[in-house]
Amino acid sequence: MESKDIIERHDTELGSIRIADEVVAIIAGLAATEINGVAGMSGGLAGGIAEMLGRKNLSKGVKVEVGEKEAAVDMFIIVEYGVKIPDVAINIQENVKKAIESMTGLNVVEVNVHVQGVVFPQPESKDEEHRVK
Repeated sequence: MESKDIIERHDTELGSIRIADEVVAIIAGLAATEINGVAGMSGGLAGGIAEMLGRKNLSKGVKVEVGEKEAAVDMFIIVEYGVKIPDVAINIQENVKKAIESMTGLNVVEVNVHVQGVVFPQPESKDEEHRVK
């Protein structure tokens, strides 16, 4: 019985090679966070606020559909304030496609980028130690 989230890639003389959907999602998440301007992955809209996830949860901001030879990816990201969002999105699409195809052999048919939020730079705080003498 084959699990729905595991795809069979090849039957070889030595056996079969299987890649889990979760593996494809992690590859996509890591490839997206390598792009300048990406503040992090989003876990979706929880109460109207995008929840930013750390590196441990790379696959949580990614949804993949994987077939025998093709994959489609939806990325949910948070960008840094001041970046050109279309440029960041295109760079994500190219990097995710390249990473998945080179590591799994799957043909990536689409990478949809959903911008869920913007992170603003933190104001530089003055030395709080010198505030009171």
